[in-house]
Amino acid sequence: MKKEQGLPAFGGARGDQGFTLIELLVTVVILSILLGLAIPGFSRWLPNYRLRGAARDLYANLQLAKSGAIKERAEWAVRFVSGTNSYEVWSSGNNRAWDSYSAPDDTLVKTVILPDYGSGLKFGAGSATSAVPEAGGGTITAVPATPIVLNSRGLTTNNTAVFAYMTNDKNTPYAVGTLASGVVILRKWNGTAWQ
Repeated sequence: MKKEQGLPAFGGARGDQGFTLIELLVTVVILSILLGLAIPGFSRWLPNYRLRGAARDLYANLQLAKSGAIKERAEWAVRFVSGTNSYEVWSSGNNRAWDSYSAPDDTLVKTVILPDYGSGLKFGAGSATSAVPEAGGGTITAVPATPIVLNSRGLTTNNTAVFAYMTNDKNTPYAVGTLASGVVILRKWNGTAWQ
């Protein structure tokens, strides 16, 4: 058996597997440049991504309240708490009427706290200058004074459109709410109108 001598540590000219130190350094430099270009874009994208997720969660929770009210043949509500920038999903349960949103007569289904999403999420209209057109315009109230209550037919008991507005530290606003008919709506402000 013939013994080969003098092979380089990282491979050689004969096509042995491995990388040279120069190839490894060039790869690290290219990856560093790409990462340096990606971080600023990612930091602009992340707050809006979190806000969109929070708005979609509120939309889903309004749908949950609507379907829960129909299924249980009882009133369900989404109650907004401005002091903690949170909202709660409640079921009136078997008593079919509200007992000031407290157990044991009413059931707290879920609590969602907006600051837990990060990026400065809170209730607020941000850069929006007009209320959602479906609500008939008017002034913007970031947090509804009354809960959105849905009856056993999936209609709101408020007999009017109710919207909650949320924003992030980039001042981007979303509006989520229901029409009097119980239709749940999610809209984003594009700078001049709601989409």
